[in-house]
Amino acid sequence: MRPAPVVLTAATTICGLSERPQDVVAAGYDAMAARYAEWAARVVGDPRGRYVRQLLALMPERPDILEVGCGAAVEPTPTLAAAGRFVGVDISFAQLERARERLPTSRFVHGDLTTTSFEPASFDAVVALFVLTHVPSEQLPGLIRRIEHWLRAGGAFLGTFGTGCRHDTVVDDWLGVPMFFSGYDELDNERLVRHAGLEIIESMIEPMLEPETEPGRGSRTVAFHWILARKSRAA
Repeated sequence: MRPAPVVLTAATTICGLSERPQDVVAAGYDAMAARYAEWAARVVGDPRGRYVRQLLALMPERPDILEVGCGAAVEPTPTLAAAGRFVGVDISFAQLERARERLPTSRFVHGDLTTTSFEPASFDAVVALFVLTHVPSEQLPGLIRRIEHWLRAGGAFLGTFGTGCRHDTVVDDWLGVPMFFSGYDELDNERLVRHAGLEIIESMIEPMLEPETEPGRGSRTVAFHWILARKSRAA
């Protein structure tokens, strides 16, 4: 039997947490900016390069690209920025400082994905890698619908989602800081995308090997749900 869904509001306490989940994420990535960069560089088997190439193959010349959760502008951000007119959004001020140093001519916005807004039909592509699992589960459907609105007709969306059952969880010590995680199961991920009005091109569960994130756990294989989807050209 599927567990009862967790319903969150801005005032909900999760595992004793009195802050908004978004504030936990922002504070965590601010505090561990350098440590996260070193850790991420040791991940093995990340397929992001292959999926970004698929995305860019769908794009017109010099596309307008939005990356939500751009972090410190490591790959694929430089590739996306070189392909066209680029905007990156992240909730962590410290990560964005690193991004601006790495790509000083690109546009970066400090903002919360659950409240950030753009004009309809502003972008040819929206990319959301390893960030949707930090969005409270009750707010994720609305974010995917807004992403669809930001896309032009024929535009593409590339995102990584969680796997397993629906959850909203705080890990007390993730790379030395509290961190909030969320997710749906794979079928619900696809439903969220389709209900937003996007046609799925590819949907795959991809494993990769992460270095230790929590004390005593060691390296472990994790899986993310990669979805590449497209807005109708008739939209």
